[in-house]
Amino acid sequence: VFQPLCWTGSQSVCLSASLLDRVSVLKVSPLIEKVGDHKDLKKLLRTRTNVLVLYTKTAAAGDAHLKLLSDVAQALKGQATIAWVDCGDSDGRKLCKKMKVDPGSRQGGAELLHFKDGSFHTEYSRPATFKSMVAFLKDPSGPPLWEENPEAKDVVHVETEKDFRKLLKKEERPVLMMFYAPWCGVCKRMQPIFQQAATETKGKYVLAGMNVHPAQFDGLKQEFSVKGYPTFCYFQKGRFLHHYENYGAGAADLVAWLKDPQPPQPKTPEVPWAETDSAVFHLTDESFDGFLEEQPAALVMFYAPWCGHCKKMKPEFDEAAEILNRGSDSPGVLAALDATVHKAVGDRFKISGFPTLKYFQNGEEKFTLPQLRSKDKIMEFMHNPQAPPPPERSWEDRPSSVSHLGSEDFREALKKKRHALVMFYAPWCPHCKSAVPHFTAAAELFKEDRKIVYAAVDCTKGLNHDVCKQEGVEGYPTFSYYHYGKFVEKYNGDRGEAGFTGFMRSLRGRDQEKVGKKKEEL
Repeated sequence: VFQPLCWTGSQSVCLSASLLDRVSVLKVSPLIEKVGDHKDLKKLLRTRTNVLVLYTKTAAAGDAHLKLLSDVAQALKGQATIAWVDCGDSDGRKLCKKMKVDPGSRQGGAELLHFKDGSFHTEYSRPATFKSMVAFLKDPSGPPLWEENPEAKDVVHVETEKDFRKLLKKEERPVLMMFYAPWCGVCKRMQPIFQQAATETKGKYVLAGMNVHPAQFDGLKQEFSVKGYPTFCYFQKGRFLHHYENYGAGAADLVAWLKDPQPPQPKTPEVPWAETDSAVFHLTDESFDGFLEEQPAALVMFYAPWCGHCKKMKPEFDEAAEILNRGSDSPGVLAALDATVHKAVGDRFKISGFPTLKYFQNGEEKFTLPQLRSKDKIMEFMHNPQAPPPPERSWEDRPSSVSHLGSEDFREALKKKRHALVMFYAPWCPHCKSAVPHFTAAAELFKEDRKIVYAAVDCTKGLNHDVCKQEGVEGYPTFSYYHYGKFVEKYNGDRGEAGFTGFMRSLRGRDQEKVGKKKEEL
């Protein structure tokens, strides 16, 4: 027997609790699963990998949340599950008691809890906005969005290219736009500085931020020469004027620049190393063999002028050469060759990375020495030349469940896999090295699933460079998701094991949901 709920107006109206419940349910999206039984909830958490549960004190208390959650459920169809428990009806009350949930004690009479892989993960405490909820459910362990930071309230956060164009068209004040990627370390370091500058210049300038890492913004990046993150672009009355490039600046420097914006100063061209007053012998394709034949012992540095590691090492090499090359009883000499200019010698010795150091005796190559980087190490080696320790095996040569692909098998291998996460990398890249153990661990976890593969492509190897270019790789590492060989999206989530495995679990969970729904239809 249901107690009727009545109120009076021009005529007396009464609704039973069961009818009221049906009225509330009519407002709920079919994508939100209404749960009232403990067994049903346990089954839901057991069979779904990414679940957000809304507990409400009453059906009415859910109204403020259900419209938003319906939109979120639609956007994440197949990637996440949203459930609703009304703790105000008789069944829901028992369920909430068993789950030890009391939404009545919360402001607004509602509580949102997240479950991951069948277990409680965390309470949802981020802003109740569509963008924040979608970002959270796509990567529940990931960092919050920049705009969620209360200290970034004076930064204008731009989401779409349409919003960006609209801002430039309507804004009378100068605009400094920060194009960034969520994972970028320099961006994270610059954000507090940018926020402070936005607060200090509020009303006079507009400081805006936009995540342009997704592929949909490739055209925008090309238009404003965004070749790395962050890139700062200064606009006046909708017209782009300058880039701001002082990434080491503080908020005061940024504010001072806004008051007198100037284009980046042209960099003074570097004097070629061979033209400096250096004790190093600089070799060419023509002089290389003859020089080494005359030297009992020589250490040669193969370098590229643009290479950062080479620039860092040059002073060390110069100092060691000052001692060795000008000493009367020297154990050998130091020489260098620009392998980007003198390519014949570079090709002969298969120079593929910079700097590369090789030791010669009487013109004959003896050792390659990757461990020599400082003056002291160079001096120590030259006085007692020893074979280096065996090089660490490449990722490709180490046993793992990662599938290493190349230009010859890339497309055919991916066509056979329902879900493929591919890491495009360079062996020398520090961020790649950091990601390798986590990516490898994720691959190991899914090795028994024949529909899933974690694959890797060394973009520096042979013709792989062409594959990487075709797949839109602009930096290392780049992660891309493929479905039966077809590119779907770039992976921009967490680069730890939890991020890589969570991404694949969400895809597998989506498959299970589709199978479950088909069975229900049958």
